[in-house]
Amino acid sequence: MAGEDNAFERFVEHFRSRIFHYSWLMCGSPEDAEEVAQETLLKVFENIDQLREPERVRAWVFRIAKNVCLMQRRKSVFAPSEELPLEIDVADQAEPPESQFLSTELRAVIDRVVAELPPLYRAVVLLRDLEELSTEDTAQVLDLSIDVVKTRLHRGRAAMRQKLDCYLHNHCLEDQPSPNPAPLTSEERHELLSAWRHRLPVT
Repeated sequence: MAGEDNAFERFVEHFRSRIFHYSWLMCGSPEDAEEVAQETLLKVFENIDQLREPERVRAWVFRIAKNVCLMQRRKSVFAPSEELPLEIDVADQAEPPESQFLSTELRAVIDRVVAELPPLYRAVVLLRDLEELSTEDTAQVLDLSIDVVKTRLHRGRAAMRQKLDCYLHNHCLEDQPSPNPAPLTSEERHELLSAWRHRLPVT
């Protein structure tokens, strides 16, 4: 049982903050992200028997997180009254900005930039660049073709580069720290641990 509980702690530690970060940027509020992270982990533990490819567990977890986030947005009091436009005009630039800009001191700025992307591009950039899923896994999570993922990633990266260049040269974005998930309450931990212990084995 101790080994099982250690595995539980490692799983939650590895995924909870990632689900929170993804959900915060997609759902728009830390409060919603907390709920999405908890609900996602519960669904993961309750449906672990449906995971057919254990090596692709990250893509499977984020697919569940995406669906939970969509449901949360529909009922959230924090959701914006109007959705962001789905298309924007961007310059044709193929070089991804993340490799040269992604550092600790700029992470909050990059989060701000990603949050301002139209949802179609934001979802792809989050999974492909920030969570480092493969193009194939990103397509699977979002129910898109690989070509569509590549197109949206290209456009999202170009839009990010414009904003990041503006920040580096003109400091046109304010530095605001990104939120972190609050520690699990004893009730939340008990709920997750119960679901973990009652999960079905992967066959």
